[in-house]
Amino acid sequence: MEMSEKKTALIFKAFCDENRIRILRLLQSGEKCACHLNEKIDVTQPTMSHHMKVLCDSGIVEGRKQGKWMHYSISPQGVRTAMAALEDLTNVQPDGEDPCC
Repeated sequence: MEMSEKKTALIFKAFCDENRIRILRLLQSGEKCACHLNEKIDVTQPTMSHHMKVLCDSGIVEGRKQGKWMHYSISPQGVRTAMAALEDLTNVQPDGEDPCC
């Protein structure tokens, strides 16, 4: 499965920030309300919103609104897509081209 460079970049962008990694670790135990995540991650609310947007745009995390709060969880399909992206990028397939030198 070959995916676009843009989608692949969105996926890996989600993993390249310490706070987003912390958020993913918190979500490993199941769905969390945004207020719970805000309590655990020492960032401002706008910064938390930015992190959640990056995670949701990547597909790794999905959100659902309940009342006035957002609840977030790790998306099983997003995880499969991220794993496929890593596999796609690291799958060595000699194509028969002449070496560069």
